[in-house]
This record gives sequence, C-alpha cells and structure tokens, in this order.
Amino acid sequence: MSDTHERYMRLALEEAAKAKADGNGAYGAVVVRDGQVIATGRNEATTTSDPTAHAETIAVRNAGIALGTLDLSGCTLYATFQPCPMCCGSILVSGISTVVIGAVPDGPAQTRWPTYSVDRLVEWLGYQDRITIITGVLADECRAILQQ
Repeated sequence: MSDTHERYMRLALEEAAKAKADGNGAYGAVVVRDGQVIATGRNEATTTSDPTAHAETIAVRNAGIALGTLDLSGCTLYATFQPCPMCCGSILVSGISTVVIGAVPDGPAQTRWPTYSVDRLVEWLGYQDRITIITGVLADECRAILQQ
C-alpha cells in the first residue's frame, strides 16, 4: 500500500470526523492532482436536509470550482467508504482518473444496494479503461469511524 495513498486517506478520515462531529454520517473525501489537495468534502446530508450532499459529490463539485473546469481528468479522489451510485455518477461524469476507497460494505446490512459495487458499475458502463479503482486503503480505520 502506498504511503501517498495512506496520507491522503488520512485527510479524508479527518473530513469524515468533521462530518460526524457536525451530526452527519462519517464519510469524507479528498481530491488530489499532481500531489496537491484540490478540494475536500464531507457528508452534509443530515444537517442540510439535502440527500445529494454526500462527501464525494461535494468534493467533486469543489474540485471543479477550484480548478475552473468540468474536466477533472488527472485527479484522484480518496473516499473513506465505497461511493454510492449517485456519487459514482458524479465521479465518472467529471472524468476523475483514479478513485481510492477505504472501506467497502462487509455485507448487505451495510448498504442500501447489496449487489452494487463501484467496480461493477464501472464495468457495466464500459468505463473500466477510463478509471482506476483501488480499494482497502486504511480500511480498518475507515470502517471504525462509522462504528464509533
């Protein structure tokens, strides 16, 4: 496992901790390009009553604003937990090149979509040659923050 991936996942975990402290689900995300943090996001769905205010979608939105472009190719998104289908859609539309995921669901009880995975959606859409998916970076820490 790359020290670089761990470093940025720790930043995503910090965002998840902030989300939890604010009363939201403990999910965090960070967008990186060329070794620079471009944007962060944390779950704000509960406190904003916005079902689309997920960490990954907020991070993608903030990255586009920060870079002044819709094209986020060359960027890596770090997410503490497997992005949901909506967030995966925003990731794919933005052109993000790599997604690094901390934890994935242990089973159907941990997700609304028991047969869903980012890998399966990417393959189903025919995007497997356009994006790299890496899972399991600091998985125990990412899972633990959800259970605290």
